[in-house]
Amino acid sequence: MTDDVLAAAPPRRRLPHIPEDSLLASVLLSFLATAGLFYVNIMAALVDGLISGAGLTPKQAGLVASANVYGAALGALIAVFIIRRLPWRPTALSVLCGLIGVDLISTLIKAPDLLIGLRFFHGLMGGLLVGVAFAVIARTRTPDRTFGMLLVVQFGLGGLGLMFLPRLVPVFGHGVLFLALAAFSAVTLAMTPFLGVYAPRPAPSPLAARAATRWVPLILAFAAIFLFQAANMGLAAYIIGLGKTAGLELGLITSTLGAANWIGALGSMLVVAIGVRFGRFWPLMAGLALTLGGTWAFHFSGLPWIFLIANIGTAVTWAFVIPYLLGMCAAFDTVGQMAALGGFFSKMGLASGPALAAFVVAGGQYDGLINLAVAGLLLSGLASIAPALALDRQRPPA
Repeated sequence: MTDDVLAAAPPRRRLPHIPEDSLLASVLLSFLATAGLFYVNIMAALVDGLISGAGLTPKQAGLVASANVYGAALGALIAVFIIRRLPWRPTALSVLCGLIGVDLISTLIKAPDLLIGLRFFHGLMGGLLVGVAFAVIARTRTPDRTFGMLLVVQFGLGGLGLMFLPRLVPVFGHGVLFLALAAFSAVTLAMTPFLGVYAPRPAPSPLAARAATRWVPLILAFAAIFLFQAANMGLAAYIIGLGKTAGLELGLITSTLGAANWIGALGSMLVVAIGVRFGRFWPLMAGLALTLGGTWAFHFSGLPWIFLIANIGTAVTWAFVIPYLLGMCAAFDTVGQMAALGGFFSKMGLASGPALAAFVVAGGQYDGLINLAVAGLLLSGLASIAPALALDRQRPPA
């Protein structure tokens, strides 16, 4: 069965497909990979909105957000095993419809326990969608650049959400957060039929697949992704609360976060521009070093200009580093499934960061949360050294 066979009836026409490796196709693939996980890009607005709009405690709001991402991690893991068995397009369209339905139901619910279960189910479907999208991206000629475009879309639209959604919650309630997610999925649903076929590459024998996969550096790359995402998202989920505790006004905080996300997209645009022209090791080390410095600067958030610079700096480096980390997973695997598995570890990090942060922040320990994020980023950098060097050594001469 192929996913492009839509019907046998002659009168029906196929929609025109966008060239598979074009820039426009990268944009549409980025929407597809973002739709199931867009709440991560507005995580700070989601957590703060559940606190102020639904009356949840900071701990409850953090656990709701984490349940959403833990469900996504499980969905991404399931995708690893089914992406070769199911046609990707009908699967994606079905999941998008499910996501819209769950988001609409979520607008009516304020009970934390019920929200945790419902958002876990939403995450399960969303993770499946992202896993399928990552597998499709791995079939393109330049997955690193497509992952870079993915971050451009996520940071650009996430900036809009962070700027406006916290201001809409006091007027329309917490439901506006989930309506925004449903609207994004609806737009993606309309785009998906225009994507190309993206047929999977011929599957090698199990023995050849095992021989082609370099497991030790691949596992280190997975660890680097998990730690990097956990450290960044643990702090990002509570960045609005951090700013409030530091004495900053909500308007200043949300404007800063929106601007930081838009400017942060420059990091992923840089990846799109340079790819692996300079290898992976030096770009990764430079990006991680700047991320460490920017994260440490949040200790001085009481100064608005430092809060602004720290947010912009870490947004740029986040968008710059993660495409290289995800691209390493695809580079170590000739089969294509490791890109989806890299997405699983990414989501586990995105879920575990806010989950751990919820318990740290429950005691008002924002300084402790910053230190924890710095430690996670340092460990991520150490884990990424060996796989990055291994890939750079096998690169052909320029």
